[in-house]
Amino acid sequence: QVQLVESGGDLVQPGGSLRLSCLPSESPSEIYAMGWYRQGLGKELELVAINEDRGSPTYADSVKGRFTVSRDSSKNMVYLQVDSLRPEDTGVYFCNEVTWYDGAWHPTLNWGHGTQVTVSS
Repeated sequence: QVQLVESGGDLVQPGGSLRLSCLPSESPSEIYAMGWYRQGLGKELELVAINEDRGSPTYADSVKGRFTVSRDSSKNMVYLQVDSLRPEDTGVYFCNEVTWYDGAWHPTLNWGHGTQVTVSS
């Protein structure tokens, strides 16, 4: 099955930026939709961004205007640019292929280890 490796997380101050990367073992061009999730300590897993092949990206209201999802099939990478970071953005960020059914997006692959983003002064 496709393996996922996330990277790019770090400790940053409020207002800072990071670029998170997702390396699927299968080319992103063969995956229709990739999603970025995050899970804060004691919080539920939250789907924050979706990149659909040849479609417009979708964002959760909590990150709209601050996060940007993109893919570069030539480098086999999917990215999440996170700007204007807030303490509430702290958490482990994961990527996964997502599929739409039953009125919602659902992850379809085994989870990777994620990458930790900590926003603190």
